[in-house]
Amino acid sequence: MAKTIELEITGMTCDHCVKAVTNALKDVTGVSDAVVSLEKKQATVTADLVDLGALIAAVEEEGYTAAAR
Repeated sequence: MAKTIELEITGMTCDHCVKAVTNALKDVTGVSDAVVSLEKKQATVTADLVDLGALIAAVEEEGYTAAAR
């Protein structure tokens, strides 16, 4: 069963940032969708059996900061 996880993302300043974070999140095993908002500085991730730490690590590898909301 898929669940929704919201992350607060800091460090994004443009559409390129949004694309980088979106792609990083979608690459995490178990993620079926990721919607990232520059205006709200957040990501909404839909996933099955995904580790929150893996999501945060994926964002941080791109140079941004993530935290659970």
